[in-house]
Amino acid sequence: MKYLTEFRDNDLVQKLLYEIHQITTRPWAMMEVCGGQTHSIIRNGIDQLLPPEIELIHGPGCPVCVTPLETIDKALAIAAQPNVIFCSFGDMLRVPGSDHDLFAVKSQGGDIRIVYSPLDALKVARDNPDKQVVFFGIGFETTAPANAQALVVAKKQGLKNFSMLVSHVLVPPAIEALMQSPTCRVQAFLAAGHVCSVMGYWQYEPLAEKYHVPIVVTGFEPLDVLNGVYHAVLQLEASRHEVENAYSRAVQREGNLPAQKVMQDVFEVCDRTWRGIGMIPQSGWQLNAAYRDMDAAIRFQVGDIHTQESAICRSGEVLQGLIKPHLCPAFGKECTPSKPLGATMVSSEGACAAYYNYGRFIEHEQVAP
Repeated sequence: MKYLTEFRDNDLVQKLLYEIHQITTRPWAMMEVCGGQTHSIIRNGIDQLLPPEIELIHGPGCPVCVTPLETIDKALAIAAQPNVIFCSFGDMLRVPGSDHDLFAVKSQGGDIRIVYSPLDALKVARDNPDKQVVFFGIGFETTAPANAQALVVAKKQGLKNFSMLVSHVLVPPAIEALMQSPTCRVQAFLAAGHVCSVMGYWQYEPLAEKYHVPIVVTGFEPLDVLNGVYHAVLQLEASRHEVENAYSRAVQREGNLPAQKVMQDVFEVCDRTWRGIGMIPQSGWQLNAAYRDMDAAIRFQVGDIHTQESAICRSGEVLQGLIKPHLCPAFGKECTPSKPLGATMVSSEGACAAYYNYGRFIEHEQVAP
């Protein structure tokens, strides 16, 4: 397939759906890890086209959604300080902290700027030598190489006024944590293709073997997702548990070695708290000793900020695949995109936002117990 339209071709979709219906003989529950895949599934109605025996469970694969509340509050505290220019991707500005968001800080006079690359933030630092410039570095393995490279460049250029608030998380430890949960119903995973394009998929092989769970590396277009489902069902029906690459046009087993090298030069693995989920051991990256002086949390002394999650927001259960978004009592009522309680409603990859924006279950009678 050479062109984007081919990945949405209706005839090909129907053929693949027919094959999936033909091979499915019993109920199966599989989780798409990535929030981008969740939006593709809901936007295109893929879950409604699959056999009723197949349940797609939405996973914790939205980097904005899993950024812990205390990190958002640290960002707010830094951004509100005088002499600071706080740079972030646009999707973080409306993520609620304990009391407000970055837009509120901006409305109160904070110098907050939307950038499209961490290198944009470096330019802001070069252009404003009398200001402290902070970049909000979040995300999975996909965004980590660019953030790491920005820190390398900043150090080489001697930019003493540049730092980064880091909240990077890793996918394999999250899969392991989900599989260890007594409430886990996941029987197969659709792994995120863009993460695997960086890291490869060799890290998933021990997980597939340990937990006897198929893991299929999958893309984001309708045919990509359906192809991933097809290969997962084939494995499940045959009682196999392997890692398969259904996204070979972008992913190789070993991944992007130069990108991995720059991450290893800048980051070290650490325990990381995931919003709504809690601490997952060895599931994040922090700056290593060579770059610790560029850690904004240390530079601005906000490391002691601790927070409590919303009592009525059930985004943590959504992120773990325990409930669908519309089963949260606050969905579409106290929690909407214009007034979100949690990041899953405001993020462009959040499951709650997908359900709301594409008209899924806005009117509902049943709520989760």
